[in-house]
Amino acid sequence: MMTTTHRPHRRRLVVLLAVTLGVVAAMIGVGLYGLVLAPSPDAVTPTNEPTTPVSAPDLPTPTPSDSTLPAIVATTDAEAFARDAAEALITWDTTEFELTDYAQVIVDAGDPSGFETAALASDVRSYFPTTDAWAQLRIYGTHQWLTINDLVIPAAWNNALDQAAEGDLLPGTISYTVSGTRHRAGVVGTERQETSRPIAFTLFIACEPSFDECHLLRLSELDNPLR
Repeated sequence: MMTTTHRPHRRRLVVLLAVTLGVVAAMIGVGLYGLVLAPSPDAVTPTNEPTTPVSAPDLPTPTPSDSTLPAIVATTDAEAFARDAAEALITWDTTEFELTDYAQVIVDAGDPSGFETAALASDVRSYFPTTDAWAQLRIYGTHQWLTINDLVIPAAWNNALDQAAEGDLLPGTISYTVSGTRHRAGVVGTERQETSRPIAFTLFIACEPSFDECHLLRLSELDNPLR
């Protein structure tokens, strides 16, 4: 799936990508957008939801089966890939699959060379509840999904491209900032409760000619996207 680009050269380009992003971040005074340091975990319980278990109807516990989560779409269309990846990142159901299953789908869409795998996995973990929080959310049969309101190439990325020298960036690298609403629903006692809040984040993607199809390189810190 990779082109004939040699890994050492690609490693240099990825490092230069990080440097370039740092320059842009410094210009607009907001740091590195979580591309280096993982953010603090997001809140894991719906608004007004009790922090201790309450009586709830019997809920199914995921069990091994032949069913699997769908992979992020394989495509050379960066915008379509970004949309699918964003929805896969935010959408989960504690009663259907395990936490690691949802996270693995995102990591599997990453850099096929493996160079960015550990960093991407760290980014992904910051978007998901902890293992203990997941177990708590399962008590309520909690599920989450995303409504995308806007998907754009941020102006800060265009600034980065303008400043990048030839060879600084992997060919076909692009970023998309997602703005939307995160919905979360579950059952507390016998009552269904639903909460929602606006979220925003940026996906950094590399497509052709570096790769035969698009792959996810990194994620920004949640609610601290490129603008």
